[in-house]
Amino acid sequence: MSKWAKEVSAKNALPEYPRLQMVRKDWMNLNGQWKYAIRPKSDSQPKTFDGHILVPFCVESALSGVQKAVGEDKRLWYKRSFDIPKKWSDKRILLHFGAVDWETNVWVNGKHIGSHRGGYDRFSFDITDALNNDGTQEIVVSVWDPADEGYQPRGKQVQEPRGIWYTSVTGIWQTVWLEPVNVAYIKSIKIVPDIDAEVVRITALCSELAADYTVETEAKDGWLTKGKGKGQAGQEMVIPISKAKLWSPDRPFLYDLKVTLKDSDGKKVDEVSSYFGMRKISLGKDKDGITRMMLNNEFVFQFGLLDQGWWPDGLYTAPTDKALRYDIEVTKKLGLNLARKHVKIEPARWYYWCDRLGLLVWQDMPSGDEYIDRDEPDIQRSRESAEQFKLELTRMIDNLRNHPSIIVWVPYNEGWGQYDTPGISRMIKEYDPSRLVNSASGWADRGVGDIHDIHAYPGPAMPEPEARRAIVLGEFGGLGLAVEGHTWQERDNWGYRNFRTTKELTNAYEVLIGNLYPMINKGLSAAVYTQTTDVEIEVNGMMTYDRAVIKMETRDVRRINREYLAPIIQSGGKVFLE
Repeated sequence: MSKWAKEVSAKNALPEYPRLQMVRKDWMNLNGQWKYAIRPKSDSQPKTFDGHILVPFCVESALSGVQKAVGEDKRLWYKRSFDIPKKWSDKRILLHFGAVDWETNVWVNGKHIGSHRGGYDRFSFDITDALNNDGTQEIVVSVWDPADEGYQPRGKQVQEPRGIWYTSVTGIWQTVWLEPVNVAYIKSIKIVPDIDAEVVRITALCSELAADYTVETEAKDGWLTKGKGKGQAGQEMVIPISKAKLWSPDRPFLYDLKVTLKDSDGKKVDEVSSYFGMRKISLGKDKDGITRMMLNNEFVFQFGLLDQGWWPDGLYTAPTDKALRYDIEVTKKLGLNLARKHVKIEPARWYYWCDRLGLLVWQDMPSGDEYIDRDEPDIQRSRESAEQFKLELTRMIDNLRNHPSIIVWVPYNEGWGQYDTPGISRMIKEYDPSRLVNSASGWADRGVGDIHDIHAYPGPAMPEPEARRAIVLGEFGGLGLAVEGHTWQERDNWGYRNFRTTKELTNAYEVLIGNLYPMINKGLSAAVYTQTTDVEIEVNGMMTYDRAVIKMETRDVRRINREYLAPIIQSGGKVFLE
């Protein structure tokens, strides 16, 4: 258990509002105790249940209270009741799921509401027509997850954990909640900052009945209104933001945003609050003509951690919001400015804290399907596998595109599931031209995308500079230390290189980073050290798996990460957070 586990109970399981980029004041959290049952996949809805599970912790986790495997031949069932507040009686009621792994079916009061495939993206159903006029309502959910027997995006999950492969995650693993809306309402908003034009572009996608309605937007810096916009639902509005305060890791300034929907009579029918950061990520040439990753038109060396987002007590789900925030805070304290979110997509609040605290994010697409070696051609996916991958990829971008912290999309890691690399890279760039595309992190580079990314353990190493793409070290390090009393198992823990003491680890880290920094002036734009925390038997973390121990003294790591930069900064402009 992590130190936050004691704060978790049926009454306060992740009680925070889950969607901070589109906030309405009225909502109901459905986290807490649900009934559960594990049955053969072919069985119909069970009449009796096996016990209680704490949602939103997956069934395999300790915090769920169950800690049982499911597997591809069984199905996980959930059931709970709830009451609709009387003040919602004239509203449409939306049932939201933050994420459920993998195939979900939902019934309300015995009526099948809908289904969804995808383990990482949020989804919703309008359940209004299935609700009873009064009294208690009932939700039943079934989940099937083929784990590593399927082709679906799954990240590091396997049914038999070992080495760098971890425990499967089945079922609900993010917040479940209800939200009342009017018949005409705002479904989503799209925010695109443009610092060169000094504007932010806002699009509000609304329900069908709002097609002819008006949308008004207001951007604010505290109490000061910075810009307003007005237009039709579904149309882009351009709001001027003159002399913008730019978002960066050392100054993560966020503007507040209000989006209001009005009917043909000018009556307000919906309103949501949001936020945005004015920042730009691009490629450009530095003073020496080297192609670099540019933040706000300046070269900022990106140095951070491979962040896998696993927890010993909640597996895919952090026990509390404080815990979720803690990893980001530690990364910043260590003098780093980047997290590569590795083959996992986090709950929206993780990205909110990156936005708020100032941490750059490279976002991986969770991997799945077959593997290739470094010298093999791209795989040939089945039609069903390819369509599912592209569907979940575009959903990831749709759900996360408004976060200023996210600057790079990474579709493939070390050849896993890598297919049609040029086509997928082009698709991402066309879908979101405001960010860079790292088409293949490690191994099988196809010469496409914005970035050439290699992995080297322990490293460091760098590719040859290129005229058209930036060069980065997408993974290196992996220096291991098993801290007694804070490991997943007592013996046989695993690291790329293992050390016996904190002093040995610190000395090795100092040598490693000392060898890294001269590469910056030679053309390296970014480096990602493995990794934020230990994960199960893997002990390569800056922290232990339970986050109880930072393995090296914070001041030592921060000194190592910062002191080597002094001559680089003096000789050639801004490359890091001074």
